[in-house]
Amino acid sequence: MPRAHGHSDRPTLAVAVLLLLAGITFVYSASAEFATVRLGSPEQLLINHAIRVVVSLAVMLIVSRVDYHILQQLSRPFLVLSVVLLLFVLVQGTQIKGAIRWLDIAGLSFQPSELAKFALLFHLAVRMDQLDVELWDWKRGLLPLLGWTAVVCAPIALQPNMSTALLVFMVAMMLLFVGGARVGQLAIIGTAGLVIASIYAVGAEYRLQRLTAYLGRSGNTAESYQLQQALIGYAQGGIVGVGPGQSRQRDLFLPESYGDFIAAIVGEEYGLIGVLLLLGCYGTLVVRGTMIARRAPDRLGYLLAWAVTLIVGWYALVNIAVSCGLLPTTGIPLPLVSYGGSSIVFTAAALGILLNISRHGGQANASA
Repeated sequence: MPRAHGHSDRPTLAVAVLLLLAGITFVYSASAEFATVRLGSPEQLLINHAIRVVVSLAVMLIVSRVDYHILQQLSRPFLVLSVVLLLFVLVQGTQIKGAIRWLDIAGLSFQPSELAKFALLFHLAVRMDQLDVELWDWKRGLLPLLGWTAVVCAPIALQPNMSTALLVFMVAMMLLFVGGARVGQLAIIGTAGLVIASIYAVGAEYRLQRLTAYLGRSGNTAESYQLQQALIGYAQGGIVGVGPGQSRQRDLFLPESYGDFIAAIVGEEYGLIGVLLLLGCYGTLVVRGTMIARRAPDRLGYLLAWAVTLIVGWYALVNIAVSCGLLPTTGIPLPLVSYGGSSIVFTAAALGILLNISRHGGQANASA
């Protein structure tokens, strides 16, 4: 394992820290009214989130100093652990709003799917780096990787968490393309996945309600109400916003205002300018991530950098698109910003791996 003596990519580090710190402000503004009414203190969720941000910052910085080649030995154990946790959550998980997605261990709650999505992508990267055949070889190359993808996506879908399962599957297909899979192969796999997802989507009433709400054919459902309130927030924000802490939608009008729909509160308080700046931050992470991948000193670093870049970029894009009504309502959090410990801690750890790859890549370029 080569040692890195270069510097972590500073723009990536700066933007990641900025999003984490800005998220504290956004979460406080979005959650203050809810916390006052339901928990008796406007600062309760703020304190919880701030602690998680501090932990996430520490995790990111620590992981950025750990040689990413260690994943060659740890990717399979992490993936097996995540699959075990996904199966366990179906049996012993905590049910919230009709879904069983959380595990309570030693007083701490977390979503195994947040670990599983990164564990899967990292293992796919490691295996593609280790293959002694071309990836387009169905039997020895592609099918084993698809097997692991199915093993992870299936229990996530059964929680039920169809949106996360679909997004993880999509990003996995993109990573396989980056790794050398042929477009024709991925088209066959994607078509099969789409058929299975379509059948699954119409198998539950609430999923049908989300689709009809998205298509504008439903009445006063919870999904249509949530989207309507988010759009009201964007409309009230206009170009420059109503000002920090001045949101009206966070006053128990918009459900999940500090979680999945936090982008709508940003749009209300900071306007179109604030949303564009937020998109610019994620755009910067994507651009820098692709540059880090291109400069990676080996194929493993290249694939891991793409894995992190794809999952962070697509999660951000889907979350904001949902809050604008461009996609059906999902449970996808806004990376590094939405309230919740599992998402920000694991995302920060993944960005730490990206920063470590940049250190190795910077050293390799300096030596070239």
